[in-house]
Amino acid sequence: MLPFRENISLRDFCTLGIGGPARYLCEVRTVKEMQEAIKICYRHHLPFMVLGKGSNCLFDDRGVNGVVLVNKIDFCEECSPGVFHVGAGYSFALLGVQTARQGWSGLEFASGIPASVGGAVFMNAGANGSETFQSVESIDFISMDGELKTLKRDEVTFSYRFSSLQKIPGAIVGVTFKLKPSPEARQKQIEIVKTRSKTQPYGSKSAGCIFLNPSCGSAGALIDKCNLKGVSVGDAAVSNLHANFLINVNQATCRDMLELIELVKKRVKEMSQVELHIEVRQINYEINTHE
Repeated sequence: MLPFRENISLRDFCTLGIGGPARYLCEVRTVKEMQEAIKICYRHHLPFMVLGKGSNCLFDDRGVNGVVLVNKIDFCEECSPGVFHVGAGYSFALLGVQTARQGWSGLEFASGIPASVGGAVFMNAGANGSETFQSVESIDFISMDGELKTLKRDEVTFSYRFSSLQKIPGAIVGVTFKLKPSPEARQKQIEIVKTRSKTQPYGSKSAGCIFLNPSCGSAGALIDKCNLKGVSVGDAAVSNLHANFLINVNQATCRDMLELIELVKKRVKEMSQVELHIEVRQINYEINTHE
C-alpha cells in the first residue's frame, strides 16, 4: 500500500521554500505506483496534483487541500544512439550535463535548471534560445483512469512556457528525447553554466524567473529599469543579481511574494506601459484536478 502521509509541509518540496501543509502527500517511485496513486485519488474523489522538484511553484500559505503526488520516477536509459528514455522525476539539469558529456546536443540549456524532466516538459522549459519540446520524441502519460499512454510530440501542443498537458488531468511519467551528435555540446553546456552562475542567484531560494518575457523584450530588464533590485516585502525580495528572480531571503510567506509580484507589475506598468504576467504556477489551497 502506498504511504499517503498527512499534513506534510510543502516548504521542503519546492525551491521557493514557501507553502503550508498538504492534506495528503505521497512520493511515487515507479510507473505502477503512479497508476495506483491516481486510481486511489479517483476512487476516493480526492483532487490531486503532480509535483516534480517544485521549481516553478508558489504554494498557498494554507497549503493544499488535496493530494500532492511527488514524482520520484528517475530512471534514465539510452535506447539507441542519441535516444534517451527518461523518468519524469529525473533531474533535468543532470540529464543536460550527462548527454552533453556524451557528445549529444539539444539539452545543453537544461544545465542549471532545477526542474524534473516531467516538469520541464509540462512547462516547456527553455533558455538560451532552446526549448524542451524541440528534443522530445514522445511522452509517457497516465490518464485519470490510470491508463498508460504514449503520446507523440505532434499530439501535444507546445508554445512559450506552455504545453497542452497543463490542461489534461493525469501525470507525465516518462519522456523520450532524440538528440543530435555534436562535438561542441560539452563546451556549450559548460559555458551556459558559467554564464548562469554569474548572472543568476543560484544560492537563493527562488522559483527561477517569476515573469514571462513580454513580446517587447526582457522582463528582467524592464524590472531593472524601474530600480527595483533589492526591493522587498517581508522576506520576499527582488534579487540584486537578476531582477526577474524574486527570492525568499528567510521565511517569506506566499502573501509576501504575491504582494511583491503585484508591486513589481504595477511599477513596470507605470514606467513602461507593459503588463507583466507570471510564469510561476500559483497553487491555490483548493485544487482542481481538471484545471
